[in-house]
Amino acid sequence: MGQNKLARFAAIKAFPNVLQNPPEMAGKWYKLFGNQHPITLELACGKGEYTVGLSAIYPERNFIGVDVKGNRLYVGAKQCIAANRQNAAFLRTKIDQITSYFGPAEINEIWITFPDPQLRRAHAKKRLTHPKFLRLYQQFLVPGGLIHLKTDSPVLYRFTLMVIELYQLELVSETDNLYGQQNISAELQIKTHYESLDIAGSNRIHYIIFKLPDTVLPDRDNELKELVFQHEEATF
Repeated sequence: MGQNKLARFAAIKAFPNVLQNPPEMAGKWYKLFGNQHPITLELACGKGEYTVGLSAIYPERNFIGVDVKGNRLYVGAKQCIAANRQNAAFLRTKIDQITSYFGPAEINEIWITFPDPQLRRAHAKKRLTHPKFLRLYQQFLVPGGLIHLKTDSPVLYRFTLMVIELYQLELVSETDNLYGQQNISAELQIKTHYESLDIAGSNRIHYIIFKLPDTVLPDRDNELKELVFQHEEATF
């Protein structure tokens, strides 16, 4: 492990805005922020560009960036400390353990920005818009809370639309060419490190907003698995 990573791991232990697998935080984030303002999560946040950017745009709301990589969280956390950004925090944990840290209806909105698209069909269950994860989000997202997906991966984009259709989720908005539109909002102009890399080589940014139902998603996961196989087999 590089010395730079070790230094960052040591540094975030002392950062007041970074919590690492904190016990008994569910339902108590208002104590950290000192208010009852709405909370937005940025999942798999990496360096936390959206947590940093959104917290500047919306000072009346609270933001939490979630990632397991402490050396990445260090970047956004340090920026927020330097800017004295009191409405931004970071949680170091795995996404599949996230329900341990948030209570029912504690989160108002979720952003998933340029996550690993898990391109292999066998890894589709690791995609952060898979029903496996959506069922976790339902446990702490307010009824009607928005989920935003911003990605350069056409595979993840199509997969998410497939999930929305199969599970009859509410599609609020979608585009396969975000920057081809006019009057893009300030929040959508925030760019992450991974967006700048254009790993997918698609030269397009895909964006989806959707909502989850109040009831637990039905078990149609095997049907989804078959659809993924058929669709992505034909695509690739």
